[in-house]
Amino acid sequence: MQQKKELNIQMGSRIRKARLQAGLTQEAFAELLNLGPKHISAIERGIVGLSMETLQNICQVLHVSADTLLFGDIETSPADALCQRLGRLSPEEFAQMEEIVNKILEIYVKK
Repeated sequence: MQQKKELNIQMGSRIRKARLQAGLTQEAFAELLNLGPKHISAIERGIVGLSMETLQNICQVLHVSADTLLFGDIETSPADALCQRLGRLSPEEFAQMEEIVNKILEIYVKK
């Protein structure tokens, strides 16, 4: 087994935290990245490092900056986490969610 590098361990932990905040399982995350779930597990445990392409793809899927994954500080508000999840919807799914949210907000504004 490869020896874990401290940076890989820290980044893997941050990726896992961001993935969980995004509401993704390892399997769903792997599918979005066109990687295997075992590879995602190895990344999150710091067993393997990342290519620049994989890092870029992870950032795009999770809607986080590379700085966040490299240096930390991925604390997000519940609203930010919700926005991240909404950002992964298809345009059709987003339009449906927008309609639902607007209807709910209309109820609260009338009060």
